Amino acid sequence: MLHDPNRIYIFDTTLRDGEQVPGCQLTTSEKIEIALRLEALGVDVIEAGFPISSPGDFESVVALSKAVTEPIICALTRANTKDIDCAVESLKHAKRPRIHTGIGSSDMHIKYKFNSTREDILQRGVDAVKYAKRFVEDIEFYAEDAGRADNAFLAQMVEAVIAAGATVVNIPDTNGYCLPDQYGAKIKYLMDHVKNIDQAIISVHCHNDLGLATANTIAGIQNGARQAECTINGIGERAGNTALEEVAMILKTHQALGKYTNINSKHFYELSGMVSRMMRMPVQPNKAIVGKNAFAHSSGIHQDGVLKHRENYEIINPEDVGIDSSEIILTARSGRHALKHHLERLGYVLEKINIDDVYERFLVVADSKKEIKDDDLLALMSSGGSERNYKAGVTVKLLQVMCGDPLIPTSIVKLDIRGELKEASSSGNGPVDATIKAINSIIEREVEIKDFHIDAIHGGSNDVSKVNMRIKYDGKHYNGYGFSTDIVQASANAYLDAVNKFI
Repeated sequence: MLHDPNRIYIFDTTLRDGEQVPGCQLTTSEKIEIALRLEALGVDVIEAGFPISSPGDFESVVALSKAVTEPIICALTRANTKDIDCAVESLKHAKRPRIHTGIGSSDMHIKYKFNSTREDILQRGVDAVKYAKRFVEDIEFYAEDAGRADNAFLAQMVEAVIAAGATVVNIPDTNGYCLPDQYGAKIKYLMDHVKNIDQAIISVHCHNDLGLATANTIAGIQNGARQAECTINGIGERAGNTALEEVAMILKTHQALGKYTNINSKHFYELSGMVSRMMRMPVQPNKAIVGKNAFAHSSGIHQDGVLKHRENYEIINPEDVGIDSSEIILTARSGRHALKHHLERLGYVLEKINIDDVYERFLVVADSKKEIKDDDLLALMSSGGSERNYKAGVTVKLLQVMCGDPLIPTSIVKLDIRGELKEASSSGNGPVDATIKAINSIIEREVEIKDFHIDAIHGGSNDVSKVNMRIKYDGKHYNGYGFSTDIVQASANAYLDAVNKFI
């Protein structure tokens, strides 16, 4: 791990430090599912657990060691032989095992946690590294509460554990105390004063008690650290840990830093949602990178700027973190440009619309509601005249469906494609499936349905059905909407509404 000075290794502790949050405990199968996604994300190290702490944690480390191939699997211990023996046993199936052992380094911890002396603590740390080295080559040492430790003593400790065999030394700001310049200076002090510093990687592990975890991590990297310890969504004890997605995107965005990771950022949004659901920890809407508002714009000035040129108000392309596109939120503060954008997205032909008239009616609705949804726009357009006159593209001219026990559902569809009528029939596992298959045989496109929702507008068996459909074609996603008292007709309309956006 010492070959490239510009490579920043990502150590993910979501499954250890992150799981210590009350109510966020995971089953072993859930840990495996997240670990496999972390592997796909490209993390270098997965801290799988604290084996001595519980039988469940021990079994999780064993299971992850068997399931994961590429990342290093790391097990946490305290600086004693019993903990280390347990970790060694849990890691016996790991392809690339690491033991993460350590002890407190601040005078606060030495006095009030260990009731000991600097000399004794230093010796216990060295002994733990030497003992662990008998079983595993890759040893990481953590100097707990290094953020509040005396720099000279910390340098002495780092030098001693590297000499004892540590391959990585973790300098944690355990309580999130440091300011970025203080933490950066601490890392620089170690780089300048530890004689054998070139024989190990310096790692940074920052907590977010003052909201400075990511800033401190970047300061550490700027001053020589080459491993960043993080969690997905910044989950962790108290105020949390450094957010993995923030560190990776800062390094990707600020190319001038000259640092890079092997992270595939396109997995962030999906993995963030998985961790949030499994750990029952909602992501705050304004969370950087993965919050639902991170790429949402409601101010008319911002909306106009983003629609003209995305980088006016976005320094990150949402697709780079796995989000399809920015979200333009319609409110009373939105302007004509944002309204046009949504009408085009819904399939309306702007040349056929009196946008001034629609905008005036839009403002009336927007003044009475906090946010205008697609349903509101569709109702607004329907109230202003015949919706059919506003839309163009492939339309349904004939739809006949035969179904019911014991018949095989069959659909006959006739489409108008730019004035040319084409007809096809197909069977399926239901009338909607048969209709979609018949449409596909006419348009001859490989289309995948990603989301499909049917709702009644008001309720009752004679109600109008509203269908929302999201499809994927040629790597891009398209939304479609359809209305009818006939569910099959509404589904066909929604499907074609989405299809018309790329045909």
